[in-house]
Amino acid sequence: MPYRRTPAVQQRLDDQRDAIAAAAVALVAERGYREMSIAAVAERAGVATGSVYRHFADKSDLMVQIFRDLCGREVEAVASAAATGSAVVRISAIVETFAFRALHNPVLAYALLAEPVDAAVDAERLVLRRAFAAAFSGAIRYGITTGEFPDQDPDLAAAALVGAVGEVLTGPLQAGAASADTVPALVALSLRALGAHS
Repeated sequence: MPYRRTPAVQQRLDDQRDAIAAAAVALVAERGYREMSIAAVAERAGVATGSVYRHFADKSDLMVQIFRDLCGREVEAVASAAATGSAVVRISAIVETFAFRALHNPVLAYALLAEPVDAAVDAERLVLRRAFAAAFSGAIRYGITTGEFPDQDPDLAAAALVGAVGEVLTGPLQAGAASADTVPALVALSLRALGAHS
C-alpha cells in the first residue's frame, strides 16, 4: 500500500514551504537577488538547507515562485487602482500605484524589475510587464472611447509606458530613494505621451 501523507504532515510541509518563501522574500528585500543564497534562506527560515531543496530545486526555482507571488500582488494592486474613474484617473492610478509601491521597498522592487537574474526568473519579469501593459492598454482603450485620448494603438502605447516607467524608476530604486517630483513627473509624462486633453 503506497504511503499517503496525513493532513497534519501535509500541513507541516506547507507551513515549512511558506516559511522558506517568506524568508527568501525578506532576504531579497534586504540584500537583493544576487546576495540571497539558499543557505541564508534556510538559516532565516530556521530549517536545514536540505529542507529548502525538498521544496525548491534550486535558487532559481525558489525565486521564480517568489516572483510569481509578488508580481501577482503588484498586478492586483494596479488593476484595482485602475478599475474606476476617467481614463486620466486610471492612467494616473496605474503609474502612482506601481511607482509608490516600488519606492516603498526599493531593494525588493529593484530585484523584481532590473537586477540581473537567472533566465527563468527573467521570464517572470516578462509576465509582469505584460500584465502591467494590459492594465495600461485597458485604460487607454477606455480613454479613446471617452474622447480623453486621441485614436492610437493602445497596445503599443501601453508597452511604451511600461518601458518608460520602469526605466525612470530603475535609478531611484537602485539608489534607494527618489525625489518628490519623480512620480508626479511620471504621471505627467504618461498623460502627455497619450495625448490627454489638458
